[in-house]
Amino acid sequence: MNRIEVQAEAGTLPLWTGAAKRFMLTVLDHLQRDNWDLSVLFCGDAYIRSLNARFRQQDEATDVLSFALGETIAEAGERRYLPGDIIISLETLAENARYFKVSEDEELRRLLIHGMLHLDGWDHVTNGEHEPMLQLQERLLAALGEERILSWSPGLP
Repeated sequence: MNRIEVQAEAGTLPLWTGAAKRFMLTVLDHLQRDNWDLSVLFCGDAYIRSLNARFRQQDEATDVLSFALGETIAEAGERRYLPGDIIISLETLAENARYFKVSEDEELRRLLIHGMLHLDGWDHVTNGEHEPMLQLQERLLAALGEERILSWSPGLP
């Protein structure tokens, strides 16, 4: 069984956190990954910019960062995989959605998949459509096209 921990830089989790977790669990199922303990942090541009400057020497905000850990631990008699952390700037996400003319929901799903693929060992040199990682990202996004995160509301399961 996979587990997802979600945190928010501001401390208050978005109402759609449960839907984001369910989406990520579905992605892990599609990737046939099990016993993952994955963490996600939603933040603003200032926070992700500080991380980007510190760890990538790029003094600018970005949409998503992945910090791989890649360790396996034993817990209660089972092996758990700790892939690492995903950090997403909700401000840059919104900016990207406007720029690429997609919904914020689609962009959030894309960034979650992107971060998860990095933690699964995938990488890309460019943002070109010929990159195998980005092709897989878009295939997963299309396969899970009916899934929604931001359209979640408290009255829905």
